[in-house]
Amino acid sequence: MGKTILIVEDEQNIVDILSFNLSREGYDTLEAYDGPTGLQLALEQNPDLILLDLMLPGMNGFDVCRKVRQSGSSTPILMLTAREEEADKVLGLELGADDYITKPFSMRELLARVKANIRRVEMAPPAAQAEESGDVLRLGRVTIDREKAVVTKDGRPLELTQREYDLICYLAAQPGKVFSREALMEHVWNYEGYVGDVRAVDVAVRRLREKIEDDPASPKFIVTKRGMGYLFGG
Repeated sequence: MGKTILIVEDEQNIVDILSFNLSREGYDTLEAYDGPTGLQLALEQNPDLILLDLMLPGMNGFDVCRKVRQSGSSTPILMLTAREEEADKVLGLELGADDYITKPFSMRELLARVKANIRRVEMAPPAAQAEESGDVLRLGRVTIDREKAVVTKDGRPLELTQREYDLICYLAAQPGKVFSREALMEHVWNYEGYVGDVRAVDVAVRRLREKIEDDPASPKFIVTKRGMGYLFGG
């Protein structure tokens, strides 16, 4: 059965181009031309991925994204934006979007990102292989049960998004090893040979720290190695 992509975009020509190219790749598509309709379809149809424009009539993309995440949905959201402002991109990621692509975009790049985000959801277990045998990693105060897909700290379950879970699993599989942002984009975001904006990694790390660290401003678990990347300190 084909994967379904929800396109939420108010420009007819862009919707037509996206729908045509996605269909050629074997995807089914749903279309919405305003925010409220997009939100309704996202909640009722449970698509495999959402392509979400920011500037929409009725309800902007930020609000649609926030409401989708508040509903408990973990459907990958790829933002389409004509804005270059860094703050807009970061806000979208912090509201729960998985990635963004700036207009005008390469169709080849967009299709690659769609495929990568859908593949990430399908992957089980995460790409990294733990050094400890079995499906449970115990790293000090943090335990990762990969069979149940549960992360606990001091015995308390943490409410993580799929991306945050994938990220901590990947880092914790090799404690103390530094991973560059580009490497994390390649192995956690599944963007092979990624070269480009890596801000999505920083946002995901910040959100993860807010959930796992005693003091996010002075992290002990997800540690920054200045000029190099991130490591799991435990």
